[in-house]
Amino acid sequence: MQVNVVTAVHAPHAGFLPDAWRSLLAQSHDDWTWLVQTDGPDDAVHKTLASCGAAYDPRVRIDGNGTSEGPAVTRNLALGRAHAPLVQNLDADDELEPDALSLLAGELESAPELGFAVGRARDLLPDGTLVDHALPVRPGLLPRGALLTGWATDGRGPYRLPVHPAGTMWRRSLLLTLGGWSALRGMEDTGLLMAASAAGPGLLLDQPTLRYRKHVGQTSTAPSEFRGGGVQIALIRQRAAVLGGRAPGNFS
Repeated sequence: MQVNVVTAVHAPHAGFLPDAWRSLLAQSHDDWTWLVQTDGPDDAVHKTLASCGAAYDPRVRIDGNGTSEGPAVTRNLALGRAHAPLVQNLDADDELEPDALSLLAGELESAPELGFAVGRARDLLPDGTLVDHALPVRPGLLPRGALLTGWATDGRGPYRLPVHPAGTMWRRSLLLTLGGWSALRGMEDTGLLMAASAAGPGLLLDQPTLRYRKHVGQTSTAPSEFRGGGVQIALIRQRAAVLGGRAPGNFS
């Protein structure tokens, strides 16, 4: 089954794109198209993709916002260019494991009732070391609402997501049903993942599918004066409660 790989990128992260590109070339599943969407100035992105040869591959489609709009808008613009039944997110500074597309697409192709599939994420450290993490949910079928139950936000312990949303493969029809990535600051993929879990079942693979790069320039670790984190979490949970009260749909 064909997969569109969606990557939102801005100039400061352009230098990571060759590694993301090489991880696509290494995929055991070869029916993919890479939709790169540039947020803000795009000279650095075009130069970098040209230097590694990706810009000359017909499977690579590069476009830009023309303005700086953030990751949610940028991913959604790439989604608007997508045409394949499956959409794999790949952040510009991350890498896919070699069998990621094959494993995730295979599960979604064999089970049309599933809206999404996700594997385990390993941290990719600056020295190339890969670090595994235990997850609070068991591999296998993720029943409707299971990820909401495993999402730790109540302040009695560390904030924790049950799975890493950045490596999720989506059924495109589900993305369209939910309106794409949520208009949230730093939680656009969390908002989408929790809405998806509330809307229907997914699957967690026991294999690693994502290499999540740890580096100094990560926006997720940068200090911020934003005051709306708690409100965003409440909004995600309220939306999930509404979606959870609806009849489950078939996202095939």
